[in-house]
Amino acid sequence: MTTIIKHFMKDHFNNLTLRPPLFYLWPDGIRFEISMPWIDHEDENNLQQINERSTGIFNHVFQDTDEILLITDIHCGVNDTFLRKRPTNVYKKYVKNKELLKKLKHNLLPNVFAEDDEVYGDMVTHRFVLPCKKNDMRYHQLLSAISYEDFPHPTRILKRNNSCSYDIYFVNVTRKLIYHLYDDRGCDVIASNKEDLRQLYVACNDWILDYDRDQIDQLFR
Repeated sequence: MTTIIKHFMKDHFNNLTLRPPLFYLWPDGIRFEISMPWIDHEDENNLQQINERSTGIFNHVFQDTDEILLITDIHCGVNDTFLRKRPTNVYKKYVKNKELLKKLKHNLLPNVFAEDDEVYGDMVTHRFVLPCKKNDMRYHQLLSAISYEDFPHPTRILKRNNSCSYDIYFVNVTRKLIYHLYDDRGCDVIASNKEDLRQLYVACNDWILDYDRDQIDQLFR
C-alpha cells in the first residue's frame, strides 16, 4: 500500500512528501478557515461553523463513487510502544464495514519531517492506509474528532498519549485531490491540476483564509 501512495505522489504530485503544511508545500491548493478563532471552541455558533465548513468542503472534494485512501500518520518517538499496546482507533471507530478493515495496511516510515531533524530527529511515522469509498466512512464524526484534538473532549483520537501527534489525509485517487483538516483552525485541499479546484474555489470562496487569500485568488485569475 505504501508503494501505491508513493507512485500516486510521484505520478501526480511530483514526489511531494505527504506531510503538513500541504498548502505551503504545493503550488495548487486552497487553505480554508474552519473555526472562529476569536470565540470559545464550544460556542454553539463555532461548532456549527466547524461542522458546516469541514463537511461542506469534504462533500465538494469527494463524490460517492470516488476511490479514496484514508491515511493516518502517527508521529512518535522511535522507542514509543503506544501503538503496540493500543493501535489507533481511527479505523475501528469510523469505518462502517468491519470486513473492509482486512485491507488496512501499516508501515513504519522514517521521520516525514526529515528536514526538521533538530526537532523531530528521534521520531518515526506509523502510516495506516485503507482504500475505501466515501460512504464506507463515518466522516462527519471523524472530522469532528479531528477538530477536537487540541481540547479535552472524549472523541480526541490520541487522548491517552500526549507524546504522539497525528495527521489524517483523505486522498481522492479518482480526482487527484488531497484533503487535510489539520485541526479546528483550518483545512488544506491540494490538487494535481489547479483546474480541478476551481469549482471548490467558487463554491467555498467565503471560507478561504484571509491571510492567504491574495495568493489563492492569484492562482485562479
